[in-house]
Amino acid sequence: MAEETISHYQLLEKLGGGGMGIVFRAKDNRLGRNVALKFLPDDIAHDPQAIERFRREARAASALNHPNICTIHDIDDDKGKAFIVMELLEGQTLKHRIEGKPLDPAEVIELGIQIADGLEAAHSKGIVHRDIKPANIFVTERGQAKILDFGLAKLNSSRPDHPRDLDVTAGLTKANATLSLTSPGTSVGTVAYMSPEQARGEEIDARSDLFSLGVVLYEMATGTAPFAGASPALIYDGILNTTPPPATKANPRIPAGLDPILNKALEKDRDLRCQTAAELKADLKRLKRDLDTGRRAAAEKSAASPAAQAAPAGVKRVAVLYFENQSGAKEDEYFRDGMTEDIITELSKIGQLQIFPRSEILPFRDKTATPPQVGQQLGAGYVLEGSIRRAGNRVRVTATLVEIATRVSVWSERYDRQMDDVFAIQEEIARSIAQALRITLSPQEEKVMARKPTENAQAYDFYLRGRNYTRRENLDYALQMFEQAIKLDPNFALAHAGIATVCGLVFELRDQSPKWLEKGQAACDRATALAPELAEVNASRARMFYAQKKWEEAYLSALRAIERKQDCEGAWNVLGRALFASDRWEEAATFANRAIEANGDDYNVYIPYGQTLRRLGRLEEAQRVEELMLRALRQQLELSPEDVRARILLSNRLAQAGESEESVRHLETAIALRPNDGNTIYNAACTYGLLGRKVEALETLKKAVAAGYRNMEWAKRDSDLQLLHEEPEFIQLVSPAAPKG
Repeated sequence: MAEETISHYQLLEKLGGGGMGIVFRAKDNRLGRNVALKFLPDDIAHDPQAIERFRREARAASALNHPNICTIHDIDDDKGKAFIVMELLEGQTLKHRIEGKPLDPAEVIELGIQIADGLEAAHSKGIVHRDIKPANIFVTERGQAKILDFGLAKLNSSRPDHPRDLDVTAGLTKANATLSLTSPGTSVGTVAYMSPEQARGEEIDARSDLFSLGVVLYEMATGTAPFAGASPALIYDGILNTTPPPATKANPRIPAGLDPILNKALEKDRDLRCQTAAELKADLKRLKRDLDTGRRAAAEKSAASPAAQAAPAGVKRVAVLYFENQSGAKEDEYFRDGMTEDIITELSKIGQLQIFPRSEILPFRDKTATPPQVGQQLGAGYVLEGSIRRAGNRVRVTATLVEIATRVSVWSERYDRQMDDVFAIQEEIARSIAQALRITLSPQEEKVMARKPTENAQAYDFYLRGRNYTRRENLDYALQMFEQAIKLDPNFALAHAGIATVCGLVFELRDQSPKWLEKGQAACDRATALAPELAEVNASRARMFYAQKKWEEAYLSALRAIERKQDCEGAWNVLGRALFASDRWEEAATFANRAIEANGDDYNVYIPYGQTLRRLGRLEEAQRVEELMLRALRQQLELSPEDVRARILLSNRLAQAGESEESVRHLETAIALRPNDGNTIYNAACTYGLLGRKVEALETLKKAVAAGYRNMEWAKRDSDLQLLHEEPEFIQLVSPAAPKG
């Protein structure tokens, strides 16, 4: 059939085939793109049930648009030959990837997350796949999982756009030739990957797919199927009556945390099984994060943050979930985030409470996870959840504290107040929780909790906006918001500290004009005079000291900020940068795990510690930090596509990971958005350095200097520019006497 033209598609080569389909690479002559065409084999091409299954596959998959589901472009018929037009995938099926050997544990978890994400999308549309198995999961060359073959999908008949569910497997004579194909009869699916209810021929729902995915995960982890046998009858018996050995016993490299996840997915009673794909995905993501951050290893060295360690006797561990934004406006999320984080700050003032930092909680923001699920994943004794609705000058806050061991609410309250009462609400919540947990506040705690950052609610609102813009690297708007807050309350220390931080960042990243140092220093001095004890004030002092190349003062100020507030924004970044710039690499490396624990949601925190580990030759640890940074950057760009700094740094990390094409694409986008920015151009030079393009790296670095880049202490140590470090022109460029453009 190759070299034929079918409709407006030119067949180029046969890619593969099986009992239910033959796939060709083809060129779409109308759109000028390569696609995959799937045909029914000749021996069943006219079988009504096979054709119905074929159409079912097209209908089901075309209803879904998800990166982990193979995209269906069209279904057509030419001269009696029905075919499906699909996206062309480069790679191999998971079946061929396994081939009787376990995959790397990190790959098992990552692919599991992706497959669960795809199933979550399908289930949300009322589609149950019913044939999840390695042969129906494709892994692209970039490691992206794609769910294939929805030919057995069960479609929700209550939806008007879905056809009625049909059992199309009966009578497919080719299907019972091997256990890898669907067995005929009322049990729809592939025997070795069926759920118990599927094996019994019972009505099934989305939980059946989760059992099948559990079987696939087990096989990925161990190289063997959990329910094996010489005949379908023996496999059925295993599925219905036996428990497979722990994956960690079959493969000692598997992390212990995967066993309970597999056990929950392979639970025979579906009411006790993992209930949703989102739940399974969250379990896998949590395990992945635990492994990535090296939390257990860090705890053994006593280097992890307090939230990662067991609570001392009498201390309660509380996780505060981001409150639900019920205002109905996305632009109000800054207020929701600010209120939640300030409630966390209030609770952190109580000595007998151990509060999880923002970075631990952020992955659960706007997710469907329940307090018991979150508590179990984090190891928290209690979880606080709630909602916020703001309308005009009124605000309604609801809050509920759940005890994880009993799954019972131990305290709940609703507050309907004026905006002027937001601080009173935060304080009342903290006091009520202390009372519910039978904690007596000390006089010092009473005094600290009674303090308000400002008496002006509108100034507080501007401050929250400024903090949000700073996180999104929108520094111009951030500065405007902080200045508005100061106009309303000249004694608002946090707003002054915000101005100092923004000025330090502008000086470091964009414009080395002395005016930024002068403005930032004045704001820093004012904040210090008003509230020298605040962590945020000390962090702003650290930022200004760093801008002035006062490394020791920057380090000490950052350390003071961290002592007052473990997850103080910006403090860990400045601390790492100050130690890196003063060649104190061993010392910086000892802080790496703690920094990521506390501020892992901020992509900037990874930069100095990754660089430090590379300078020390600890490449495996550096690679782990860089992989975490890569994910943090992608997450940031999902939230703020306009963040040019995140985009150019993503270009760096993609180059480091060998993704040159995508790296250059992000580089070009960043330069187009900010063509005259010295820091952006400098990072473009770093990308060229990582790509091994020496001439372009050096020429781009010169352009960065001409555009105002001045941080030569960083440049001469930057491992991203390693290929230039021995070049005489580079050495001259970064030397103190070098011309500055």
